[in-house]
Formats: sequence, C-alpha cells, structure tokens
Amino acid sequence: MDIRNVLVAQNYASSLAATRAQPSAGAAVAGAAQDFLSTLQQGEQAAMATMTKGGDPHTLVQALAQTELAVQTAVTVRDKVVEAYQEILRMPV
Repeated sequence: MDIRNVLVAQNYASSLAATRAQPSAGAAVAGAAQDFLSTLQQGEQAAMATMTKGGDPHTLVQALAQTELAVQTAVTVRDKVVEAYQEILRMPV
C-alpha cells in the first residue's frame, strides 16, 4: 500500500470528523437544565417515598445530597452569568 494513500485516508478521516455537526451552546444549556430538573424530581420522589412508604433513609440522604449539589451548581452558574452581564454593562461605549 502506498504511503500517500494512507496519508490521504487519514486526512480525509480527520476532515470528516471536523465537519460533523457539533452540539450548540443552546443544546448544552438545555441538556444541563434537563439534568438539573431530573435530579430535583428524583430527590422529590425519594423524599415522598421515604415519608409515605417508609423508604430507605440512605437513599433519601443520597438523593438530598445530589439535589443540594445540583442547586449549588445552578446558583454558581447564575452568579457567574450575572457577574458577566454586569461587566458588560460597565464597558464604555
């Protein structure tokens, strides 16, 4: 096999990967929001199951810890967005 053919095939493969549609920032944000919502729903379901059906307390603690982490992450992201917006407002025109 000729080395030029191998190089052409490698270049084609790398070019093909570069031209594939990349997920947009909007899709990433939507996915993160969906993950956040599902985490909150799972925490709520675990809490309801523990309170009404006598579910496993360890599952409840784990679900509450995941929910707390998700809320803290969302608050941190919100704070960064607000901070960036305020920086934009401070820029001279």
